[in-house]
Amino acid sequence: MTTQAGTPEYISPEVLNGKYGIECDLWSAGCILYVLLCGYAPFSGEDDMQIVKAVLSGKFAFDGDEWADVSKEAKDLIKKLICKTEQRLSANEALQHPWITKYA
Repeated sequence: MTTQAGTPEYISPEVLNGKYGIECDLWSAGCILYVLLCGYAPFSGEDDMQIVKAVLSGKFAFDGDEWADVSKEAKDLIKKLICKTEQRLSANEALQHPWITKYA
């Protein structure tokens, strides 16, 4: 897998770098979960290039009133999906995460 394809708000850094595996989908799942819980993407910018730079930095936050009632477990799952590849949960690990098992 070497093609750089995806939506800037959900694309993983390894896809942008042109060398990735299935773990890139877990990054995207973390971004989607983030959006579902607060209503906006974890990485933003005025254009695609700024969004890509934000994604490559890997820095995001749980700022804003939208996060006040979101559980620690949900935030923890997001942090374990939107992170460096070697630290990222696998799909099976994500399904066993306390937020999933507690609320499933």
